[in-house]
Amino acid sequence: MKKDNLNIAVYQQDIVWEDPDANFEKVEKTLASSFADGWSPDVIVVPETFTTGFGDHMAGQAEPPLGRTFEFALSQARKYDALFAGTWTVREEGGIYNRMHLVKPDGSYSTYDKAHTFRMSSEASQLVRGTRRVVCEWKGWRLKPAVCYDLRFPKWLRNGPEFDYDILVFSANWPGSRYEAWTTLLKARAIENLCYVAGCNRVGTDGTGIAYAGCSAIIDYKGLALASAEPSLDAERQGEQVLTAVFNAEALDRFRQRWPFNLDFD
Repeated sequence: MKKDNLNIAVYQQDIVWEDPDANFEKVEKTLASSFADGWSPDVIVVPETFTTGFGDHMAGQAEPPLGRTFEFALSQARKYDALFAGTWTVREEGGIYNRMHLVKPDGSYSTYDKAHTFRMSSEASQLVRGTRRVVCEWKGWRLKPAVCYDLRFPKWLRNGPEFDYDILVFSANWPGSRYEAWTTLLKARAIENLCYVAGCNRVGTDGTGIAYAGCSAIIDYKGLALASAEPSLDAERQGEQVLTAVFNAEALDRFRQRWPFNLDFD
């Protein structure tokens, strides 16, 4: 049975370059201060490679499947009784993956390996592409995880005609030079799949000088922003914020019934 309302929080983080301990501390403190007023998240989303940043050393920074970052994610999931979603690189037999983790308070989890490694960077040569589609159920809602460059591939993210999922969750390091594509494609994926979308991007400047505009957003099934961050390409740590919104199951179901575009999917 789907919980009628789902509270979602997206942390637009300025990632400390290649310093997991500093990022653990940053995430923990930011979430604690953001939820101090009693508002309780059901889902928390952090950016892609939130402990290190996205760069040429991702393979060397890879952890075992249930390493220290998993333990940190689990601690936050338990603290807020929420699903914690984000990516970090994982090394196991068969290769190294940019793996999105959806960690639940009871210690269970789902994982999704980024299917579209970014060929215009060293990611494509360092990491193995994932091949498995994933949908995770939480509190009766069905969440489909995706990572950064995946956003450009609508066929890979296509909702089924009977609706395989209710929410697309994107974790990204999407550079500021292309932020208009990010914001446009988030809306497009919501509209065409009749689903909610949570897009979490980083902000700030990484260790190679690439600037990130943030533009994180939480979008409804009509393509309307429930919460969004304005572009930020200012000095370090400008634009950090936690966006929150409420997803309403009844409103989503009612819209899908009134406008059954899914029956004409190609």
